[in-house]
Amino acid sequence: MSRLPERIVCLTEETTETLYLLGEQDRIAGISGFTVRPPQARRDKPRVSAFTSAKIDRILALKPDLVLGFSNLQADIARDLIREGVNVMVFNQRSVEEIFDMMATLSRLVGAEEKGRALERRLRAGLDEIRDAASTLQADRGAPRPRVFFEEWMDPLISGIRWVDELVEIAGGDPIFPALRHEHDARNRIVTAEQVTAANPQIIIASWCGRKVSFDQIRARPGFADVDAVRHNQLHEVKSSLILQPGPAALTDGVQAIAEIVKGYFFTNATTFGASSS
Repeated sequence: MSRLPERIVCLTEETTETLYLLGEQDRIAGISGFTVRPPQARRDKPRVSAFTSAKIDRILALKPDLVLGFSNLQADIARDLIREGVNVMVFNQRSVEEIFDMMATLSRLVGAEEKGRALERRLRAGLDEIRDAASTLQADRGAPRPRVFFEEWMDPLISGIRWVDELVEIAGGDPIFPALRHEHDARNRIVTAEQVTAANPQIIIASWCGRKVSFDQIRARPGFADVDAVRHNQLHEVKSSLILQPGPAALTDGVQAIAEIVKGYFFTNATTFGASSS
């Protein structure tokens, strides 16, 4: 039987959280400094990286037999570690299904395939429950799905990250820029205030990648005073640790937070919005 990795460094939070959910946290030798889930990881594990930078010497000192990264944004870190002879695997999950693929692959890498399948079943059941509840609520209230603008950065305005759009749909919303979800590079997902006002979202959800969201800043944008979401006070923040990490957090607490926002919209503003929107 081939030897399984025993000293894993996770350069992003989602692989750390997945290993904890699999009960394989003892294999983790180091984590990202941005890790907040689960809280015991931040307490118990050495922090050796940011997101686009890492302390290569500190990683090497941990003598990892596997380093896990995410996306082209960590390509330079991966390159430097590979040059030092370290085994590196970089995931590139961008959709809900790809998040499940990442977790399944990781469970196989650590010899926890059955636990991985059980985790997937539990998470899929949670998503199905949220989807069904949203559909039932929409039917009961007799209103269309609300138009949702999700912004992951404020200047420039960036939207359309794929897994978030998909979770908005599961939660009962209708993303206003669906075509952007096929763009991996955030620079290709920049939108203008004019595009947002033209789409007239009924809900605005912001998650500014670790920064506190300023609703006053959103209201002050040109033309936003006439947007339904602003007029009816449907401005919301979801913490980036819940929704911008493509892993278990997004599929649980992240989507649940969005579902609660959509539910609140249906109970407080659906009739008014339906009358005022085209």
